[in-house]
Amino acid sequence: MDTQSLQAFVAVADRESFSLAAEALFLTQPAVSKRIAALEDQVGSRLFDRIGRRVTLTEAGRLLLPRAREILVMVDDSHRALANLSGDVGGSLTLATSHHIGLHRLPPLLKTYTRAHPEVRLDLRFLDSEQAYQGVLDGELELAVVTLAPSPDPRLTVVPVWIDTLHFVCGKDHPLAGSASLPLNALTDHDAVLPGPLTFTRGIVVDTFAREGLQVRVALSTNYLETLKMMVAIGLGWSVLPASMIDGDLHVLPIPHRPIERPLGYLFHKSRTLSNAARSMIAMLDEARTHDARRRR
Repeated sequence: MDTQSLQAFVAVADRESFSLAAEALFLTQPAVSKRIAALEDQVGSRLFDRIGRRVTLTEAGRLLLPRAREILVMVDDSHRALANLSGDVGGSLTLATSHHIGLHRLPPLLKTYTRAHPEVRLDLRFLDSEQAYQGVLDGELELAVVTLAPSPDPRLTVVPVWIDTLHFVCGKDHPLAGSASLPLNALTDHDAVLPGPLTFTRGIVVDTFAREGLQVRVALSTNYLETLKMMVAIGLGWSVLPASMIDGDLHVLPIPHRPIERPLGYLFHKSRTLSNAARSMIAMLDEARTHDARRRR
């Protein structure tokens, strides 16, 4: 069972499309189809049902998929372990991060890293934190720098680097903007614009209100904090945003409540052999963690 056929199989399964899998693998669609056909001959079972343009896994395909992922991760691990023997920092590093962290936290670190290790091919992917978690669990990503989950998966090593303090904000013309002091429950009478319902940040905010027996009235959602900021600024509702995003377009609401904080940090799979490139990135992230801890004292 060759790894190229398994890669094609996983790519088609993830994208439910032969053409999209071909694009991702930089192959022609006939080449992908040929690899799938060869794999089906090897396992003696049809792996996909093709009905019109719809591609779905058969029962045999669903059974093979997690094992195919495991095999590819083990092969990738072996390549990294052998490459690490030289001690050189090179090769490829697949790193995922959220848009907010990529814009507001990582640029100085990435600048230092790429200058120190020009031989590393950095594959930087901007994903929602929840997608990045799953990518690390599935073995598709070596490292992720994201908003950390309240209850991390035990299969992951999760290390906080920064603490984001979130502030309650509204637009300059919002009805709440003229208040000298506000209880937390005053916000529940007004629409909120928040990250999507499945995001870690949304969960942190909603849980803060739930502990006080309160419910948030969410009118609009988006996973992009920059878009949330725009919606708040034009008066579509109140929200919570990190201090780094607050400017003259926003009004910080005077709510005497313990600040809402969300941890940002890195994670990798405990069973994965990290490349020297990943270890070097982690060393820089640990330095950033130490610096942030000193700054917060």
